[in-house]
Amino acid sequence: MNGKVDLHTHTSFSDGFHSPEELIKKAKAVGIEVLGITDHDNLAAINEATEFGKQFGIEVIPGVEISTDLKDKEIHILAYFVELGNPELERYLIFFREERLKRAERIVGKLKTLGLNIAITDVLEKAQNSAVGRPHIAQALLEKGQVGSYYEAFNKYIGNGCPAFEKKVHLSPQSAFKIINDAGGLSFVAHPGYMPEAILKELITAGVDGIEVIHPSHSPQQIRFYRGIVNEYFLLESGGSDFHGGKREDDANLGKVYTNNNVVEAMRQRLLKNSA
Repeated sequence: MNGKVDLHTHTSFSDGFHSPEELIKKAKAVGIEVLGITDHDNLAAINEATEFGKQFGIEVIPGVEISTDLKDKEIHILAYFVELGNPELERYLIFFREERLKRAERIVGKLKTLGLNIAITDVLEKAQNSAVGRPHIAQALLEKGQVGSYYEAFNKYIGNGCPAFEKKVHLSPQSAFKIINDAGGLSFVAHPGYMPEAILKELITAGVDGIEVIHPSHSPQQIRFYRGIVNEYFLLESGGSDFHGGKREDDANLGKVYTNNNVVEAMRQRLLKNSA
């Protein structure tokens, strides 16, 4: 198998635009053969995507993206090959989805005090049955005519440090690593390009399995740097487009930012070693 491997995508079960079926079709169209679906705090898309993947000749890797916190910095952790239905993992994911809803309600309350006419029902309409996130709030603001663009919603109101911003409830990275490991999975630092090297070193010391080396936000120099760290510390590598679709306007990344099957095989070998 020599096709493209994209290990970081999102569906409408979190903050992605496309359904699992639509994502599979788009992946097929750009030559992706292995697709990691990593919705935020949600594994609900995996079974559906796996079935459609079989129809289109695409292997789906079960994944999830979890938010953690280290020294007041939000750190995203990608988990791969987790056991679907694992009770402890599901308990945490349900908790964080509930916290996402509470956070959305607080943000909507702040927006109202700023004079923006929006209700939590407008946000839930955008989220449907997915994990509620700020992108759904931005979409609701745009459709209600409260902002001129999706990006204005973030830059002016709900982005980090903006007047209606609310922090998420987070796990510690160590707790996330344990939950992922106990669910039979592997943990990776997502898009580390934004974090100080000292933080990345702490995550390595804490026991992360790997680093997302390839990401749309990483320059060629950063890719070489993170690959060097992976080799130095005997870690695993991952990579993908972080594709969301819709208002993100990131369609060009799908099929352009990808890794290869050697990366997936290294993951499988590590899992075999862990289970031995």
